[in-house]
Amino acid sequence: MAPLLTMTGITKTFPGVRALDGVDLEVEPGEVHCLLGQNGAGKSTLIKVLAGAHQPDEGEIRWQGETVRLATPVSAMRLGIATIYQELDLVEHLSVTENVFLGHEVASRGFIRTREAHARTAELLGRLGHPEIDSGTLVGALSAAGQQIVSMARALSHDVRLIVMDEPSAALDPDEVDNLFRIVADLTAEGVAVVYISHRLEEIRRIGDRVSVLKDGRVAAGGLPARTTDTSEVVALMTGRDIQYAFPERPSGEPAAEPAGEPAPAKDPVLRTEGLSREGEFAPLDLELRPGEIVGLAGLVGSGRSEILETVYGARRPTAGRVLVDGRPLRPGSVLSAVRAGVGLAPEERKSQALLMLESVTRNVSVSSLPRFSRGGWLDRTAERAAARSGTRDLSLSPDDPDRPVRTLSGGNQQKVVLARWLLRDCRVLLLDEPTRGVDVGARSELYALIRRLADEGVAVLLVSSEVPEVLGLADRVLVLREGRVVHTAPARELDEHRVLDLVMEGSDMEGTP
Repeated sequence: MAPLLTMTGITKTFPGVRALDGVDLEVEPGEVHCLLGQNGAGKSTLIKVLAGAHQPDEGEIRWQGETVRLATPVSAMRLGIATIYQELDLVEHLSVTENVFLGHEVASRGFIRTREAHARTAELLGRLGHPEIDSGTLVGALSAAGQQIVSMARALSHDVRLIVMDEPSAALDPDEVDNLFRIVADLTAEGVAVVYISHRLEEIRRIGDRVSVLKDGRVAAGGLPARTTDTSEVVALMTGRDIQYAFPERPSGEPAAEPAGEPAPAKDPVLRTEGLSREGEFAPLDLELRPGEIVGLAGLVGSGRSEILETVYGARRPTAGRVLVDGRPLRPGSVLSAVRAGVGLAPEERKSQALLMLESVTRNVSVSSLPRFSRGGWLDRTAERAAARSGTRDLSLSPDDPDRPVRTLSGGNQQKVVLARWLLRDCRVLLLDEPTRGVDVGARSELYALIRRLADEGVAVLLVSSEVPEVLGLADRVLVLREGRVVHTAPARELDEHRVLDLVMEGSDMEGTP
């Protein structure tokens, strides 16, 4: 049999950038072909060529042995190619059903058959293991995980032969990841091929059949066996160098976690919460965070992790309790009060919640400190640019160009811009929500080292991550959350991934005091 898809010599150039340079990719029916590479390696451009969103400058695409031209996304979809992007292209003010059948509505004689559309949507949601999602619900009211399921339902609403999944597990908890893998297994058993993109290398062994690695717009390796290729080999192919995929240690050489039984640091808490709660989201929380300490919040999506960070930051108003910085209470529900006290937040959705994507690196770094550069009512752009550049250089931003639009940076460098913003304000408490989401393995190592360095310099860090190894590797102390309550707290060194997952998924009689 001919391969389902063959891409040969695909080249794509944008002004000043050769995004793809003679890329070859072959996908067989019923296989999971994993596509790996650092941010900027060309993965996104390649899948947009496959989706018909970009036209290649050179190269050939063959579908079941026949040369085809994917002139538009519609032409790709008609062949049976569906793409689920990391940044979901859903319309939030439309219902689930309207999103699923957007552009190919269930209709006859010019009238939409609403009842049939809802029934077919419910059938797709059931197939995906989420019958509880109401087909009439507005997509904007769903969680990130729920929106991911809707995007998958939309792909399956077509007669699909190949699905491209770009970071599909990024917003999912462990149970939902297991469900995603079950769906992929069902699809491939039916002969549907999947091109799977992920920065989580541990997923590749679980789900992949073959792996292709891109670096700088070229194929560094194609068709490697997913289950037997060493992780170190994959990392070296992606980065061009050997990287120890490990978490940083303290300068003394001691592990980041405090030894069991050792008393807490003697420093006074910089951040304290007293009975802080939000009805329906998380129970009363008493937490102390000291200078130089990294505290991790581990729990499933919906356990209250992000809501705690946003309430501390003032983006959500608490139902009860209070937040204190240096012993002084913050005004409830006031971001301004938190920022003035030295609290900064790097949110989960940095592109929509933290960054001005069309603005420069300089403006994104300085936006929370603009009064500092005001001279007689005028903005001193020279001082603004100099301060921003000093901050980004300190974080090793690449490329080192303060005038570059932030949208052109990789995920890891965008995250550095967010951190540079808070460091410019002399932030003393840093709230990190999924700090490495969508960040490649090389940039992760840099961010891990940066977070550890900031803590060593006295910044207090409250960290949320869906990746339990990341919480355990970075944090000194871990609070395990289940259904909005802290069910256990311990030094990270005393926990392992299996213990944490047991606690968050099944609960425990062991109650801890934060």
